[in-house]
Amino acid sequence: MSEELTTKSATELASLIRSREVSPVEVIDAHLRRIESINPSLNAIVTLAEDAIDHARAADSALSKGETAGPLHGVPFTVKDTIDTQGLRTTSGTQIRAHHVPERDAPVVARLKAAGAIILGKTNTPEMAVPYETDNPVFGRTNNPYDLKLTPGGSSGGEAAAIAACLSPAGVGSDLSGSIRVPAHFCGIAGLKPTTGRVPMDGHVPEAIGALSLGACIGPMARRVEDLELLFNVMADSIPSPRSDRVATLRGLQLAYYTYDGAIAVTKETERAVEAAARTLEEAGLKIKEECPPGVTHGSRLWVELFSYVAFQQLVRFYHGRRREAGPQIFGLLRKMHSQSTELKDKIDVAETRAKAVIEREHLREQLLRWMKTTPLILAPVGSTPAFEHGKQRVKVSGQSMSIFRAFGYSQAVNVFGLPSVVVPAARSPEGLPIGVQIIGQPYEERTVLAAAKVIEDALGGWRITPTN
Repeated sequence: MSEELTTKSATELASLIRSREVSPVEVIDAHLRRIESINPSLNAIVTLAEDAIDHARAADSALSKGETAGPLHGVPFTVKDTIDTQGLRTTSGTQIRAHHVPERDAPVVARLKAAGAIILGKTNTPEMAVPYETDNPVFGRTNNPYDLKLTPGGSSGGEAAAIAACLSPAGVGSDLSGSIRVPAHFCGIAGLKPTTGRVPMDGHVPEAIGALSLGACIGPMARRVEDLELLFNVMADSIPSPRSDRVATLRGLQLAYYTYDGAIAVTKETERAVEAAARTLEEAGLKIKEECPPGVTHGSRLWVELFSYVAFQQLVRFYHGRRREAGPQIFGLLRKMHSQSTELKDKIDVAETRAKAVIEREHLREQLLRWMKTTPLILAPVGSTPAFEHGKQRVKVSGQSMSIFRAFGYSQAVNVFGLPSVVVPAARSPEGLPIGVQIIGQPYEERTVLAAAKVIEDALGGWRITPTN
């Protein structure tokens, strides 16, 4: 029964606990045993909450009195190590915060706890959440549960690996360039990037300040789409939605899918995954057309012009006087920034580029949203490839050699335009690696994209037990 509990969804666990078929203590204990057995090979959970079992006993006691805290009563969850958790070490993967213990929870964590959820621990992240590889000087690297030689992605890679390997049923990640969706794609789970601003970013380090606030967000990750909605309903601010008063109706909606954005090649298996998901949605009653939405071709370039310099400057301020404490990748970025920031002309050029990018972004976003009034759903790749080897710097797809960063421009474009997007598994590569697709919607239409993702999950299988299991 212990092993069976760890494969159940958060929704199933919540139901079993409410009906008293299992106790919160049994659920937490099962996950702690699983972590003890599997986590040493993955290094996904880096700090355990020592009071988890105590909270489970308290939840059990409340149930015996007929009391429940909320829809997640007694359900365990994990949190990316960039998000503050009261009394539980939060490092952001940097030596500067290696012993940092927050005095309060980030709002999203507080909301999940208030709904009855019990935190199991913190999950690994790249140093300051920068690359698509989860590795840092505090805890080292995290491995993909499908193949330990591969990365689970980043920057929410530890969270994705923990959930895929059943160390946790669900949890919280963050996303500025696909950092929820790329790890979900690599590890064969589901992940939601909400509309920018829908979920509070307070208590996250690095902070979502300046231009970064246009694209950064916090969102849920889980093995099942139903769990994304369960967590999202607890985490999100109460922002009016055109369809908030009813379940999203998909039948008759127009969806556009594309497998090439005009700039970034994807593998043949990725193309077939998107096409299979499109056929599935067509069978569910949606109107389907193959068309690349306006503006997305410029997404990766605009991401760099809008966010990269701001993010690097934030790192410069954070590591001021302590650059030697940075890990190799961050140290290299800081050294590069130092050499590029010495001339006033360079600073003026960067500011002008960013100002022009903001104007271009607003113009293209307006065009895209106007187009989406008649085509409210978009289906696209997450990136060029499935999971790659640790330390890889470039990939070659269909004869096109590109940097790892550029390979995931499909995800970056969604951050640039601030739209909600869900990733759900849709296929497997010849090597057996999961391939996810992303469903993108209009602002605040999370329930619509979740409904579409559920159709794909039901038809194409969704999460499967990994080789680690």
